[in-house]
Amino acid sequence: MITLTLAEVAAAVDGELVGDGATEVTGAVLVDSRAVAPGDLFVALPGERVDGADFLPAAAAAGAAGALTARADPALPCVVVADPVAALGRLAAAVHGRLVDAGLVTIGVTGSSGKTSTKDLLGQVLAAAGATVSPQGSFNNDIGLPLTVLSADADTRFLVLEMGSRGSGHIARLCGIARPTIGVVLNVGSAHLGEFGSAEVIATSKGELVAALPATGTAVLNADDARVAGMAPRTEAAVLTTGLAEHADVRATGVELDDAARARFTLLARGEQHPVALQVVGVHQVANALSAAGAALAAGMTPAAVAQALSEAAPRSRWRMEVTTRADGVTVVNDAYNANPESMRAALAALSRLRGRRRIAVLGGMGELGPTAGVAHEELGRDAVRAGVDLVVSVGPDAAGVHAGARAELDARGRAGDRGGEQEESVHLPDRAAARRLLGEVVGPGDVVLVKASRSYGLEELAADLIADGGPEVTA
Repeated sequence: MITLTLAEVAAAVDGELVGDGATEVTGAVLVDSRAVAPGDLFVALPGERVDGADFLPAAAAAGAAGALTARADPALPCVVVADPVAALGRLAAAVHGRLVDAGLVTIGVTGSSGKTSTKDLLGQVLAAAGATVSPQGSFNNDIGLPLTVLSADADTRFLVLEMGSRGSGHIARLCGIARPTIGVVLNVGSAHLGEFGSAEVIATSKGELVAALPATGTAVLNADDARVAGMAPRTEAAVLTTGLAEHADVRATGVELDDAARARFTLLARGEQHPVALQVVGVHQVANALSAAGAALAAGMTPAAVAQALSEAAPRSRWRMEVTTRADGVTVVNDAYNANPESMRAALAALSRLRGRRRIAVLGGMGELGPTAGVAHEELGRDAVRAGVDLVVSVGPDAAGVHAGARAELDARGRAGDRGGEQEESVHLPDRAAARRLLGEVVGPGDVVLVKASRSYGLEELAADLIADGGPEVTA
């Protein structure tokens, strides 16, 4: 963060200064007292089980310059506010304004799926052109986005912000903290459908990003998604389209996958053609790469530089098509950070292209789908069989529909049931422990195991157990 005095912090958030206002914040802005270092500003967030203000003495002992908190503590200087989360946003907005005046280019990325993967690709592409802030993971809410903004400093040229939404007005609020000059909308799917109610409402919410862009900015829209392409009238900014469609401004041709399910294609943009060989897994990454390319072009990079940087970009954030090959030859694909019907299908498609003896899909529940959850889980089971999965393992009560759908599809093909003593091609298990026991018995050298579910189901722990069981060798 740029250096600020506590008096400046108090003015930015309209807070009450308790202590020495001349004290300078020279380090980071943090919400975890355990990570505080000398010169940092500790933001004491209230929580359901603990109150961050209880850790003010610990932050002081670690050398914090001060704290943003709902209640003061004599241990260190404090800026007292009624709502630390809202104050964090106001502080980020004030700092962002200064950085924009100094030439910062801000890019916002949203969509029902692929936000983090696109943000990771874009961050690495832009880094080839200048100092870039694009954190690992999904810092896309009212806490994570301000923290990302506050990690930028006077040397930062590009700031890449992932913007999530769980309802109307959320993205507009995030844009109020840090207004992007470039906005990327990836897709409109069924993630959080239970909270939004319909795909149309989701589209309206995602479109808040392009509506917030200045006339001098650029909206990067996926031409292959009709709801995204339909957002063009909502912005005063220039529109740059991406996709496989022939009319897209930035598009890919000749898409092929290698044996590791990594895509190669030719990037067409501005009348130029350049080869791209992605290091990330899955054909769905082509759309993400094109969106990243469009944003990088809007930020001033050349097509040649973008293609080269895309080819060099590596997987960054954990539990997103994270491929590990154990010493015994078993490959585990940990994609358990989150799940919705669209991302599940993309993961199954990637699994189908990975070379292996057998392909095993370990699938948990998909959260926040509302009334459509039952049908969506059954269709997922059918999709898994259609994708050529050799064994479908559904885990937990909410995934029972996956097993039902898989069995129905297998029945239709005359393949369900016991096969001469071999494991059934679909099995439902009550929990992670049962899944680990089964997989320990049936998984063998050369097998490829996909693990995917919504984050709340914790299947990333199962993936970690599977990896540890064989002594891992991590592969790209």
